[in-house]
Amino acid sequence: MKKRGKKFSESIKKYDKAKLYTIEDAIKLAKDLSWAGFVEAIDVAIRLGINTRRSEEQVRGAVELPHGTGKQSKVLVFAEAEKAKEAEEAEADYVGGDDLAERIQNGWTDFDAIIATPDMMKVVGKLGRILGPRGLMPNPKLGSVTFDIKNAVLSVKKGKVEYRADRFGIIHSIIGKIKFTDEQLIDNFYSLMEAVLKAKPATSKGRYLLSVTISSTMGPGIKLDTMKILSEVEKR
Repeated sequence: MKKRGKKFSESIKKYDKAKLYTIEDAIKLAKDLSWAGFVEAIDVAIRLGINTRRSEEQVRGAVELPHGTGKQSKVLVFAEAEKAKEAEEAEADYVGGDDLAERIQNGWTDFDAIIATPDMMKVVGKLGRILGPRGLMPNPKLGSVTFDIKNAVLSVKKGKVEYRADRFGIIHSIIGKIKFTDEQLIDNFYSLMEAVLKAKPATSKGRYLLSVTISSTMGPGIKLDTMKILSEVEKR
């Protein structure tokens, strides 16, 4: 059995693990239970009622959080000529082509997002085995394969996050930092939830939203009331 640290063990005594909380109460509680010596993130785990073995029931998308994530993402752009210049003007962290591909093939992964122009996918495509498992492969459906480089870069810098259900049907995402106001975290949370609910596969049967849990980076998971989440999303 995994041993928990003293601070973690003390924190879980402060709440009811079986209770379903509202997002408002859960955020306050997550902050109260935070004990790490660094600025923790607020994470969300969304469990969906999908059959991940069916390709048509894969849930994946991207959403721009209104208040960002609190993290300055490093953006890598595969582009040439004028589009490379556009990327640099938008303050992309890395811009290039074959040179960047070679660095990645040699094990370099010091970036958080990749954007590519369609004509550069011939270069990026060779990196599929490296980028795919890390969820970094550019995708036109997510807006990361585009000629509109400027807006794509700015969108990531402002707080665009990609979400994807894992093989267990669970989406893990950040909605901000613990230093955010409650209102900012709530806005970000509902932006993510709206996007995930809209992404429900047409072939998915039965209950789609099974459970939602939030926590600080080092804190315990706090279960949310999914019925209240669905009700609030309908109002927005």
